[in-house]
Amino acid sequence: MSPHREPPGRLFIGGAWTEPDDGHYEVIDPATEEVVGQAPEASRAQVYAAASAASAAFPAWSRTAPEERAAILDRAADLIQRDAAAHADVARAETGATAATALGMQVAVAAARFRRYARGALEPVETGLPPQVNPAGPMGRAGVFGALAVRQPVGVVTCVTSYNNPWANAAGKVAPALAMGNTVVVKPAPQDPLSVYRMAAALAEAGVPPGVVNVVTGSSPAAGEAAVDAPEVDMVSFTGSTAVGQRIAEVCGRGMKRQLMELGGKGAAVVFDDADLDAAVRGIGTTFSFYSGQICTAPTRVIVQRAVHDRLVEKLRAYAGFLKVGDPGAPDTVVGPVISAAHRDRVEAYVELGRKEGARLVAGGDRPSYDKGFYVAPTLFADCTNDMRVVREEIFGPVVVVVPFDGGEEEAVALANDSDYGLIDYVWSADVARAFRVARRLRAGGVGVNTVGRNMEAPFGGFKKSGVGRDVGSYALHAYSETQAIVWSG
Repeated sequence: MSPHREPPGRLFIGGAWTEPDDGHYEVIDPATEEVVGQAPEASRAQVYAAASAASAAFPAWSRTAPEERAAILDRAADLIQRDAAAHADVARAETGATAATALGMQVAVAAARFRRYARGALEPVETGLPPQVNPAGPMGRAGVFGALAVRQPVGVVTCVTSYNNPWANAAGKVAPALAMGNTVVVKPAPQDPLSVYRMAAALAEAGVPPGVVNVVTGSSPAAGEAAVDAPEVDMVSFTGSTAVGQRIAEVCGRGMKRQLMELGGKGAAVVFDDADLDAAVRGIGTTFSFYSGQICTAPTRVIVQRAVHDRLVEKLRAYAGFLKVGDPGAPDTVVGPVISAAHRDRVEAYVELGRKEGARLVAGGDRPSYDKGFYVAPTLFADCTNDMRVVREEIFGPVVVVVPFDGGEEEAVALANDSDYGLIDYVWSADVARAFRVARRLRAGGVGVNTVGRNMEAPFGGFKKSGVGRDVGSYALHAYSETQAIVWSG
């Protein structure tokens, strides 16, 4: 078998496809509950071996010419695009994403990110600083001192990826890390690791040297814990829940490992009475449709001015009822399943909690009538208050809660900011000056004004418990680098 092809059920360590010490576990299709494939169970020793391989490969890779790193990342993008249809089939089967999402928002976005960071590898890493005239003193003779700020690779980066988008999320970590000259150990989410192994195969075929990229998996937390605490690891980049991020941060703190954390969210969507309600509904409605609400940036918490509350709720009810829930392979399906039976049960428990807390169930609430698959109906709660758990906690499913407000900007901002999270919030208003004024006061890493769209050069990350650090665009290159000062006397 070619070393560049992804053999089923093997780890990728030091450039070799390696039999797992601890056997395999099944990857389940969330739509059919059938087995998609066998994923390898890495032992702690094998995870440590992957970190050692990355450490051994780091000196040579970090000194590789930026042009060579760029060429490899470009080739990886070409190879991902070449096999995009096959990749999308696997991604759809293991994530439950719709066919269009798997191809267009998972595989295609991954290829675009490798292409972007092929260019990123060529971005300048040196910044000249103004010279400084120093008089004679205890530090030496008088002189003119020049200085450079130089970005250097951090070293070995462990990338722990989320289950909602295994292609785009992994590429968003691996590509900028490699562009900066780091080596990586990738620990995918246990639910859908097969796509990440396909990415590793594409990188190997593109010419990434052995040890520069390593992939290890496991169905329990043990593999991830080893990937974080391995002595050779210099940095951890994590996307996932705040609770897990806090545990990772504790380990990183003990070893002074650098961190990039993209954690939970409970995005506030502030809708003023002059807003284009149809546009707001289309944006808020992505919580129902996009990854079946399994996305931390979703506008799940609607804060709407009382004058348009009833109209907005009715439009959201109609929108939710229009969406087809079902087989993600069917071209007209909009809402596929959530990732697992356990997660479906978790989302359903929140729906029941919302009822008990006194929220009014407007849409959804019942399990779709399919014999197989982990489906959750798009669900809408109205008449909510900010002290309800369904309003305060991340549900990570197709559930939207609506909180009315009677006052103006002050009350809207106070309600939006009354949250442990602060990833992305949203504002809808015809008064753009007001929308920007409110946006500046929201305690969130990003704010969408009359849109849920993203600018993929804008910094991405969270305030409060939504994360630490920023990535995307050139910000990711900075996230995966250390800044060194070089000073000289003229």
